[in-house]
Amino acid sequence: MLVLKFGGTSVGSVTNMTNVKNIINDGNKKIVVLSAMSGTTNALVEISETIKAKNITEAKQLIAALNDKYQDVIEELLQDQTLANEATAYILEVINTLLTCAEKPHNELLYNTIVSQGELLSTFLFTQFLKQQGINAQLISALDFMRVDKAHEPDNFYIKQNLNRIINNLPEADIYITQGFICLDAEGAVANLQRGGSDYTATIIGAAINAEEVQIWTDIDGFHNNDPRFVQDTHAISNLSFDEAAELAYFGAKILHPQTVMPVRDLDIPVRLKNTMAPAAYGTLITNKIHGEGIKAIAAKDNITAIKIKSGRMLLAHGFLKKVFEIFEKYETSIDMITTSEIAVSLTIDDTTNLSHIVEELEKFSSVEVDEYRTIVCAVGNNIVYHPDTPKLFQILQDVNIRMIAYGGSNNNISLLINTSDKVETLRKLNRYIFETELAE
Repeated sequence: MLVLKFGGTSVGSVTNMTNVKNIINDGNKKIVVLSAMSGTTNALVEISETIKAKNITEAKQLIAALNDKYQDVIEELLQDQTLANEATAYILEVINTLLTCAEKPHNELLYNTIVSQGELLSTFLFTQFLKQQGINAQLISALDFMRVDKAHEPDNFYIKQNLNRIINNLPEADIYITQGFICLDAEGAVANLQRGGSDYTATIIGAAINAEEVQIWTDIDGFHNNDPRFVQDTHAISNLSFDEAAELAYFGAKILHPQTVMPVRDLDIPVRLKNTMAPAAYGTLITNKIHGEGIKAIAAKDNITAIKIKSGRMLLAHGFLKKVFEIFEKYETSIDMITTSEIAVSLTIDDTTNLSHIVEELEKFSSVEVDEYRTIVCAVGNNIVYHPDTPKLFQILQDVNIRMIAYGGSNNNISLLINTSDKVETLRKLNRYIFETELAE
């Protein structure tokens, strides 16, 4: 069985839903994971924030606007009156849930309940659409099998047991539809896998059913060798290893959630990235196989903050780094890059929620400098640390103010910390001297 995930743009209009229907209706059994329709999650977050600010009248107006939007979708999507009536009744349930939330004190559970409605709406409507087309489809609620543990990691045993039980107890279908992103927490409350988590849902499901392949369908035909938003004439990379894909996803390639490959890599289940708007395109196939050496792609991660921690006692204090890391662990703040010298440590973070507390504790035993508005640019490819062409990176970027370099921590990644204002020119320079030079040769 295959697992196919479609993002918000792919189900963002009736035309796009029709494209998805054509892609999945090929006679093969599959589980289809859907995101919320494009724009819906943002609308739900706005509703949540308005409730949090106690602007209840405005929140109810936003809920009414969302209702109007989905009534229009039903009118365009469903001509079968029975199916349309069922969809209208379901949307009324969702709207009533949101209105009830508007009257309650705001907390994390309320937020999670509100934002989960987007995936519930898209999957219900799309299942109704498939039934209208005569396709044998069954809707499965992710809240009946998808759960995370106390460490917010997938509870794989629970997921596998419950998903397979649900499928076995349902009438046999060609297509099973479920939600991405949403789940239950260890206490059974509504939670989620964070923004972009629908990709993660798909590979968790793929691992649970030992899928033949997991396909992630978006609006771009795979991983590109550079960021097409800033660099012209980029191209899709046909094959990547799991290690290369993980590096690119973590360091800014928006097409894939950073944790996506983790559930399936040890099971050797391929992940294929495809374009809903160009289904015939090959896309990118991610497997354990290695294809070639050298730099394959460049990605950039914004909103990075650099922290320099300096102490004259560092050289003789064998517990210095432990002390530093314990502070970041205490405030649940992960570190992207790190470099050290005899008297200083420089590191980067992308979550500044607890920055003031972190700095306050660091300053008890060191001096601290904080630099905001930084970007990590990373070059990714198999064994690039040892590739003979790699040293020219530093010749290419001799005019760029590089704040930090991470070289050798991974054979597949070289990361550079630069000013965000230099990002676009850096991406274009690297593109010219790495990829355009290759084409010229």
